[in-house]
Amino acid sequence: MKLSDLFAGDSGFPADQFPDPAIDAPADPTGGPQSIILGGGCFWCTEAVFAKLDGVITVVSGYAGGTADSANYQAVCSGMTDHAEVIRVRYDADRITLGQLLKVFFAVAHDPTQLNRQGNDMGRQYRSSIFYASVDQERVAAAYIQQLKDAKVFDQPIVTTLEPLEQFFEAEAYHQEFVARNPHQPYVAAVAMPKVKKLEKSFADKLKRS
Repeated sequence: MKLSDLFAGDSGFPADQFPDPAIDAPADPTGGPQSIILGGGCFWCTEAVFAKLDGVITVVSGYAGGTADSANYQAVCSGMTDHAEVIRVRYDADRITLGQLLKVFFAVAHDPTQLNRQGNDMGRQYRSSIFYASVDQERVAAAYIQQLKDAKVFDQPIVTTLEPLEQFFEAEAYHQEFVARNPHQPYVAAVAMPKVKKLEKSFADKLKRS
């Protein structure tokens, strides 16, 4: 089996066999869109993955975990703030559930076993993190992490943090849809596109129809 067929974190589970969440969030009785804030390293990469999913309405790159005065790319990249690079995924829960979004997050979008880094991107701003905005989001995320641990999906410990969402700060305009606008940029080609290709191969049934 090729390395590209496996999950990040030396998982022995092929992508198309990654476990479904045993516990999921209930649908919103109002039928309105929902959102979740996820941190999985460089937001260019995670945005590119989630933007492909059917049921996802918008994906916005940004920062969470710190204060407004330092919520800018230069400050966050210094590693001296409490921010993480994150994405805000706004989705239609009737078409894709929180649990299924978390499945993609852990399976394809990043490596949840790397502490304060993703590959060569090092620093606390690249931490694996889920910023929950409700009791249900915290409950579903915690249950799925425990489910993955119990199933020994990853060879190394999962280090994903669960953090209460205080505020989401939208990143600078030039970061938005970066991969879509710069498909041949070296970092994009080397790091982001393999994740997108893995998603397309293993979750073809969850992709938007073009």
